[in-house]
Amino acid sequence: MGAVALFLLLKRSTDCVESRRRQWIAIAALAAGVGVWATHFIAMLAYRGAVPLRFDPGRTALSVLFAILFFWLAFLVAGRSFRALQSLAAGLLAASGVAAMHFAGMAAIVGPVAVRYDWNTVIIAFATVALAFASSFFLFGRLDDWRRIALPASLAVFGVVALHFTAVSATTLVPDPVRGFAASPGDSGWLLIGIVAATMALIGLVLAGAILDRLFTDMRGLTEATLEGLAIVGRGGIVEANSQLAALLGVDRLDLLGSDPACWFKTVDGAALDVERPEACEALVQRRCGAELIVEIAVHAIEYRGRRCRVLAIRDLTARKEAERHIKHLAVHDALTGLPNRVGLATALADIEAAGESFALFALDLDRFKAVNDLFGHAAGDAILCRVAAILKDAVRDGDIVARIGGDEFLIVQRNVEDVTASERLAQRIHAGFALEMDISRDPMAVGASIGVAMFPADASDVETLRHNADVALYRAKERGRGIACFFDLDMDRIVRERRALEHDLRHAIKRGQLSLVFQPLVATDGGAIVGYEALLRWLHPERGQVAPETFVPIAEDIGAIVPIGEWVLREACIAAAHWPDHINIAVNVSAIQFQLPNLASMVGEILAETGIRPERLELEVTESVMLRDRDAVLDTLYRLKALGVRIVMDDFGTGYSSLSNLQAFSFDKIKIDRSFVSHVADDASARSIIRAIVGLGRSLDLPVVAEGVETEAQRLMVLEEGCPQAQGFLFGMPEQVPLVGPSLRIVGGRG
Repeated sequence: MGAVALFLLLKRSTDCVESRRRQWIAIAALAAGVGVWATHFIAMLAYRGAVPLRFDPGRTALSVLFAILFFWLAFLVAGRSFRALQSLAAGLLAASGVAAMHFAGMAAIVGPVAVRYDWNTVIIAFATVALAFASSFFLFGRLDDWRRIALPASLAVFGVVALHFTAVSATTLVPDPVRGFAASPGDSGWLLIGIVAATMALIGLVLAGAILDRLFTDMRGLTEATLEGLAIVGRGGIVEANSQLAALLGVDRLDLLGSDPACWFKTVDGAALDVERPEACEALVQRRCGAELIVEIAVHAIEYRGRRCRVLAIRDLTARKEAERHIKHLAVHDALTGLPNRVGLATALADIEAAGESFALFALDLDRFKAVNDLFGHAAGDAILCRVAAILKDAVRDGDIVARIGGDEFLIVQRNVEDVTASERLAQRIHAGFALEMDISRDPMAVGASIGVAMFPADASDVETLRHNADVALYRAKERGRGIACFFDLDMDRIVRERRALEHDLRHAIKRGQLSLVFQPLVATDGGAIVGYEALLRWLHPERGQVAPETFVPIAEDIGAIVPIGEWVLREACIAAAHWPDHINIAVNVSAIQFQLPNLASMVGEILAETGIRPERLELEVTESVMLRDRDAVLDTLYRLKALGVRIVMDDFGTGYSSLSNLQAFSFDKIKIDRSFVSHVADDASARSIIRAIVGLGRSLDLPVVAEGVETEAQRLMVLEEGCPQAQGFLFGMPEQVPLVGPSLRIVGGRG
């Protein structure tokens, strides 16, 4: 019984945390020591010798203490793992305890005898019990299921019995009358019964305590293992609760016992907790620290301690509800500025429209934002957007809505607006706020705002149309110079619709065969010989007729249609030039937008190869505006074009962003003086001086200079006198679809 109790308790100790393990190994030492001592003492009481014996109570009690102490030390040494060396050390300590108990018990004999030992046999007995206990501990650490108890217990029993009877066989009782006489053997009968009963009761209680402790501990562990708070409610109060519930409520677990659950939980639906529900209900918890929680409570009926009770399973939903609120907020708000987003604004506008409320819709676009974002980075751009959001929120009234619908686009809903006066004041407040917070003279990251305003229901009968009209007004504000506010009107809408129609038709103009080329001659001012032609684009619209290039080319650049159109123009011009004499060149204008394409040079090379004209016959005319954006990339493209043999001409020199550094950075093949100077050369001395300066500059750089816009003979003579070797204009011929070409074609005067 003692051996089985020993290993059952050891097994229990290995399943516990360290603090409880130490308690259980102490109890195991008690069971083992008492079991071994009882075995020894009962066996000694069974001895019937020639003389009567009895036992000294003090020494007998001391012997059991020896056994308990040494077993306790053995279990401490063995630890949790019971490895080989630890098991051997524990076996030696356990054997020492059994031996100490045995010989202390023998020393407790009181009678007319002297005890003598055969120590060789005793040593053999000690080695036997040490080996038996070491083996039992080692097997205990390696085996599973019932064998983990049965085999080690059997070895322990064998070791104890082997030591006892081997040591007894090595003992000789020598009569010694001097020692006195003991009581008669019959006097120890009651002692035998008492020892057996006490020992069995002790071991039984220890085992029962271990089983009950495991049961209750495991039940408590099961309730503590759950992430939910648990409370068992009976007779109107909480009779049991786990620590998770106490932590959730911010109180001690004992404070919950006996309290009414209604003191802690208030159901959202207002019904009592004991009302039967098909699903869990939500409840609010007011913690003592003041923080309010949202929990989910599931109620189940159980039998607890022989009574019908209810168990409340409480799950904290606060974090989940907060996450849901956050997700719902992000669904209708901009994550960067916290303003309503497109979805949130649409919902608000639908509600306002349904209520029949009059309001003004402001569409705002930030001026210079893209440049600032590219120059200073996206982090700086985000900071600017937050500053803009603050400016707009300060400018509006309570109840008005400021929304960010994407990028640098903002919308403002000014509610309860009866006329445009209030909207004009709001636009003024917005611009005043930008002037105060975004002073470009002090802040290089400052931006402005262009504003378009449309009124509901004056300008539109539905929100979609109103939004379109506000965008139309915004477009007009940008056209007029940015940084201003424009209010929608019907004429504005007509212009925008016409532009949208032009954009649509222009995208399909090539496929529909509506584009064509005309060619204007380029002549030598001295003699009038034709040296080349410039290809000019024309668009014959089926409904509008001829659309002026100054009308549709900027649109093509805005919408990106200039890229396929430019490629088409270059190919058609080269195809036409392939049929001309080799000394007649072809000039083609290239847009700054086309220079943003990394494959421009390769595209030109492919067209030259397809059409078969020599590269030096092709002149590509560019304006200095191409240098304004990504100068290094543009110069790289120019050098690759130059490497093909193509001639590069600077067009419209003297206007726009003229810079001598551009002439220094790249060796152009020709300079063309803008027609605005040539047209005033006869009546404006400064215009003639500018032409003279440009010609002188070209001569010093060894660059031929072409005068554009020559329309009279007087102008031709003047540019000839100033030294322009080539000229172009109506004087020499109008642009024609089929140019006049020939080996000796000359233009003497008037149209050629």
